[in-house]
Amino acid sequence: MKHFNERNIKRNTKPKVTLKQAFKTIIWPRRNLVLLGLLLIVVRSLSGFVLPIQSKVLLDEVVPNNDYNLLSSLILIVIISIVVQALTSFLLTKVLSIQAQYLISELRAQVQKKVLSLPISFFDNTKSGVLVSRIMSDVEGVRNLIGTGLVQLVGGSFTAILTLIILLRMNIWMTLFTFIPLSVFAMIALKAFKYIRPIFRARGKINADVKGRLIETLSGVRVIKAFNAESQETEIFARGVDAIFQNVKKSLTATAIMTSSSTFLIGLATTGIMGIGGHFMIKGEITPGDFLQFTFLLAFMVAPIVQMSNIGSQLTEALAGLDRTEELMSMEAEHDDPNRIIELKDLKGELVFSDVSFGYVKNQNVLHNIDFKATCGSVIALVGSSGSGKSTIAGLSATFLNPQSGIITIDGEDISKVKLHSYRKHLGVVLQDEFLFEGTIRENIIFPRPEANEVQVNAAVKAAYVDEFTDRFDDGLETLIGERGVKLSGGQRQRIAIARAILANPKIIILDEATSNLDTESEALIQKSLDELTKNRTTIVIAHRLSTIRKADQILVIENGHIVERGNHDDLITNEGRYYDLFTYQAKI
Repeated sequence: MKHFNERNIKRNTKPKVTLKQAFKTIIWPRRNLVLLGLLLIVVRSLSGFVLPIQSKVLLDEVVPNNDYNLLSSLILIVIISIVVQALTSFLLTKVLSIQAQYLISELRAQVQKKVLSLPISFFDNTKSGVLVSRIMSDVEGVRNLIGTGLVQLVGGSFTAILTLIILLRMNIWMTLFTFIPLSVFAMIALKAFKYIRPIFRARGKINADVKGRLIETLSGVRVIKAFNAESQETEIFARGVDAIFQNVKKSLTATAIMTSSSTFLIGLATTGIMGIGGHFMIKGEITPGDFLQFTFLLAFMVAPIVQMSNIGSQLTEALAGLDRTEELMSMEAEHDDPNRIIELKDLKGELVFSDVSFGYVKNQNVLHNIDFKATCGSVIALVGSSGSGKSTIAGLSATFLNPQSGIITIDGEDISKVKLHSYRKHLGVVLQDEFLFEGTIRENIIFPRPEANEVQVNAAVKAAYVDEFTDRFDDGLETLIGERGVKLSGGQRQRIAIARAILANPKIIILDEATSNLDTESEALIQKSLDELTKNRTTIVIAHRLSTIRKADQILVIENGHIVERGNHDDLITNEGRYYDLFTYQAKI
């Protein structure tokens, strides 16, 4: 399956967001919290030095002199240092981890807002499951930037450097010996990080594809079962999760190399220190307390270095997620178009297409030189065979698409220069497969106007004949309809959609085969409400049942992207052209 093809995975794996950029945009604005975190980790690190320092006192002064008073003081000092370490660790997590989670929620909201601002063409080419993954998962890694990860990296570096200075003053030869394995480990870690980042970046893409397919599978479970395709979907999902496994295996291999290298090299260093330390103790150049203190402090220097390798992996994963997030955030939103400078104040609703052509693929137009004028309050009906271009004209009218040539005007203004919000707030759309949100019937009706009062809601309900079926429900308008309105019939969902459009009170209505899902009885009811809905409003109707558009002011017959006939119903019947053929054919059926 191409979604999980390795060649697709390897594309766009080049890092885009650097640690410097992340510092500037994420860390610096929160520098006060980060500095507080650094202060806490410095205090924690310094308090950690108490135990190794006091261990020398224990062996070299307390034990040889049987000094119980000094032992009591030593124990008290160690207990205080432990309490300080515990408190600073708690405060570190409390301050930075909570801030990191807040940042994640903030970024998710920003990415979701950005995604909703993108043009319809973006959604046509991107799976919803992929976008869910990009919004919810990709930003999670930033907790390692603003959370304890980066602070521990800096704090660990501070601890390691401070410990190194102390060790050099204690015994320069024993300290220098540890540099050899640690330097080798550092080189291995740097190589591993460079290798791992593209893997993490690719993992985000694979996860998004797999999640997207899974969401589609669960949404289309009725189709899958109807065609006995469970095994086919299982196989596709299995290939997807195997691609995730192969990716994880690569990163785990690199991580395992670092871990095993650290174990071997640190063990080698420890063994060497035992030999060198034993030599110096035999010669009397250092005491057992000195050796124990050196060993403790060596652990203080090595532990942050090993920890930094894990933190490095976390930061690498965080930057890979930010790479993918940056891809979305850098896309141009609909309202970012600098040409859209016209603010529509009082829309009348005159819509004019002048020589408009459009194609979804370059040099393959699906509309050719479309010309028509929809005067204020008129009804324009689009008819024709499937794929002729009717829905594309509706999409252009709703500004979901932009013409490749020609011009569309609204009240004489070029629609490509009009600010979208000032146009769409006057727009109402009822689609053939209308989308309803999970929740109650009332929540779906008031969606365009949450502030609507009970009188307005009830008026829309009655106009769309929604009360014809809600009166039979125990909970009435508060009835839960399930995901996408699965608990309702097609006709009931359509009437809710029409009630929603009536409540929005738009100046321009687009009806995309709004009555195609209705039975004859429901269609008769809805046709009455549509007559009320379209009164004094400019209406674009895509009609499958031609009997529903007999009263249209102008009927456009579309074939292969061209207007082949135009006129009212009576004129087109008299001409006995393409419309006459379609109408008489349906009449026979």
